Amino acid sequence: MGVRQESALACERRRCPVFVMGCHRSGTNLLYDTLLSAGGFAVYRGYLPVYGMLIPRFGGFDKSDNRRRMLSSWLRSKGFRRSGIDAAQHTAKVLSECSTGGDFIRIVMEEIALKQNAARWAVYDADNVLHVPSIKQDIPEALFIHIIRDGRDIALSLRKMGGFRPFPWHSASKSLLATALYWEWMVRKGQRYGRGIPGDYIEIRYEELVSRPRRTLETLGQFLAQDLDYDRIQSASLGRLRESNSSFRDQGNQQNPVNRWRERLSPEEIASLEALIGTYLEDLGYPLITPEKDRKPGLREKWMLALYHSFFDTKLWLKLNTPLGKLTSLSPLELTDPSVRPHPTRKLRG
Repeated sequence: MGVRQESALACERRRCPVFVMGCHRSGTNLLYDTLLSAGGFAVYRGYLPVYGMLIPRFGGFDKSDNRRRMLSSWLRSKGFRRSGIDAAQHTAKVLSECSTGGDFIRIVMEEIALKQNAARWAVYDADNVLHVPSIKQDIPEALFIHIIRDGRDIALSLRKMGGFRPFPWHSASKSLLATALYWEWMVRKGQRYGRGIPGDYIEIRYEELVSRPRRTLETLGQFLAQDLDYDRIQSASLGRLRESNSSFRDQGNQQNPVNRWRERLSPEEIASLEALIGTYLEDLGYPLITPEKDRKPGLREKWMLALYHSFFDTKLWLKLNTPLGKLTSLSPLELTDPSVRPHPTRKLRG
């Protein structure tokens, strides 16, 4: 390949859209705001849950009625209010040009990028790790950054926020284990999908991002064909770089978010977690601390291992492929009252 061809390809990659994803509490917000702080990206700190919420709730965007019903909610969402784009122009564009979830994301983000004179755009949504094939089909040039964090810290963090209970009868201890299995399920999904698009997929470890940021950003910058200058990022410090969203921000110790599980989980809880997800933790390079003889799965762990991944798969399939998707909650969109309609020409700001 000639120098000119290589230069053209690099230039094209510098404009490819970027999807930041990973299990909840893995640092998706932190990584996304790091990219925005580097410059060159459209700055949008809104929420675009297209594949996991809007399409299941309203149906495929290839039908105009579905798009109209979706817009009636989207235009009242916090994500739209933060976009600063014109409601009337946006509505006309979506109704005339949108037929897929990728079209909708592209329309929203290109309007924002045009308004800001930005060369490219990025979005974040933890759940996009479950929808990589659909996104790639709709946006073939998309690049994916999968941020991975120690599952023991994920389980601890989500417990602090109220816990993850797939079934209402779960005890606190079962909730901790269920969260760990959910983490494993999501990370495995992302890795499996990533293996299908190796040139457009990269994994970043949360622990390396916070402890060795310069080296991590250099690797990531090469993948994105983007200058991710650490000093410039620190100077801008947008979003979570300035204000942490840690679930432990009310308890101090904000300077070391790595391996909190060592101090805040009991030896019994650690042993249960490592009996359940220890093999996968080791596969990812996270060392275990429980002696092997003490982390053999008991009946509870064996039952959960046999059940939960299948349960998560089935729940996702039903949401995406049956009318049950219409029950998807819109509460994360933070909708305004239906009587408050966006002004057709005013630029809305959140």
